Amino acid sequence: MNRSNGSPSEGSITTVGPPTEVAASDFLQLNPAEAPKGGMADWLARHIRHAVANGLLPAGSRLPATRVLAGELGVSRGVVTEAYRRLTEDGHVAGRGRGGTVVVAAPLARPTERRVTEPRVTADDGTSGKPPLFTAPPDAGVFDALRAAPARIDLSPGLPDLAAFPRAAWLRAERSVLAGLVPSDFGYGDPRGTPSLRRAVARWLALNRGIAADPDEVLIVAGTAQALGLLALVLRDEGVARVAIEDPSSLGIRQHLHNSGLQTPPVPVDEQGIRVDALRATGARVALLTPAHQFPTGVVLDGGRRRELADWARDGGLIIEDDYDAEHRYDRPPVPALRSTLAEHVAYAGSVSKLLAPALRVGWLLAPRRHRSALVDAKRFADLGNAALPQLVLAHLMESGELERHLRFLRRRHRGRRDAMIAAIAARLPGAVVHGAAAGLHLTVTFEPGRDDTALAAAALERGVKVQPLSWHAQRPGRPGLVLGYAASTPSDIREGVAVLGSLLG
Repeated sequence: MNRSNGSPSEGSITTVGPPTEVAASDFLQLNPAEAPKGGMADWLARHIRHAVANGLLPAGSRLPATRVLAGELGVSRGVVTEAYRRLTEDGHVAGRGRGGTVVVAAPLARPTERRVTEPRVTADDGTSGKPPLFTAPPDAGVFDALRAAPARIDLSPGLPDLAAFPRAAWLRAERSVLAGLVPSDFGYGDPRGTPSLRRAVARWLALNRGIAADPDEVLIVAGTAQALGLLALVLRDEGVARVAIEDPSSLGIRQHLHNSGLQTPPVPVDEQGIRVDALRATGARVALLTPAHQFPTGVVLDGGRRRELADWARDGGLIIEDDYDAEHRYDRPPVPALRSTLAEHVAYAGSVSKLLAPALRVGWLLAPRRHRSALVDAKRFADLGNAALPQLVLAHLMESGELERHLRFLRRRHRGRRDAMIAAIAARLPGAVVHGAAAGLHLTVTFEPGRDDTALAAAALERGVKVQPLSWHAQRPGRPGLVLGYAASTPSDIREGVAVLGSLLG
């Protein structure tokens, strides 16, 4: 076949001149080729009105700058300006000066949709006299519902002082970190975490928890919740079906383990800590403990029980140590972590949730050597590793001494609030017994048998005070009580909240 005429042969690709750029915008997927001739401004305004009406552009949405949108659509700026003028005149948008053009109209309700609202947890269901939140055993969404429940005073345990977050120090650290980054630092990193944070965590644990660890032993995770999830995955693959836990213990922790398919046989706790004889009786080979400040009782695992527990671990047991608030202590010396003396028998989990803020989702896991590789694989396939920038900022705060200064500040503030709560309980709840006041962010009060602590928590919520019943955190029957957080409330709110509890108890 004669191809001298320059026509392309079958199967070949011929490029004739540079590619033609097609005018279009990602904003509302606008394609100006669809607009009628001479009606571009009307076409654009109509599309934006439709997006407002169906909720694609809710109130507060910022429209693209006129120059930017005109360039994307390949039209004159005057076309976009005219469309925005029409939308302003009919009340869909408003100019905000340097803030740009903002949607101010609300979307139309779709006739086929029914608005769904969350039930008010303070409404009585008419059957038990309790708010629905307390009418049944707590389910997986109970803490979300409790957080969403309106209340004047929140005495929930585990809630740190979020108002104390060191914003200025964080911003300084963030600027310093960003100034020193190179382009490659914005890529995928080590799933174990950034080297700088693993080094900083290793030093922090050595200084504050007596743990000697190499940075390579540190796995950065998205809080203790993810640490438990990764451990559960690895342990299940090894044939573990049960993790013994203290009783009482955190309902949230128990829910995480159940969600991972693990059973949680309860082991009683007394004034010396977990009863190791009862732990042995369960036959479980893994146990999750809070030895430095047992949740929720506040008991510290004493020396005798530590020795018994060490013997149990050396017989083939694994301890998961949840060191959730050990840095917060007031009236007692520090308690060394179990990990400091039983490194190859303890998987140690900690985080900055109680020290800085849960929103950061940064924690760490130190596991025995035999589990490390599997845990790193589990972390890799879970999320490829935590976000690097918050890790780098946290490492800077740790290494600069800012985090240590913040901890000293928190201890002073928390001590004052703890003292206010103890004084209020003595004045308003004279029959209550206080537990675990020497450390942490909460304390527990117990009452004489016969009281219904869920009914008391329900009545308190009706009066605008949020607390948690002790029975939520127990698997076996025990004394009724309340678990009260004080870190996030002012002394005056604490006094008022306890006064409400006193009035309900009569």
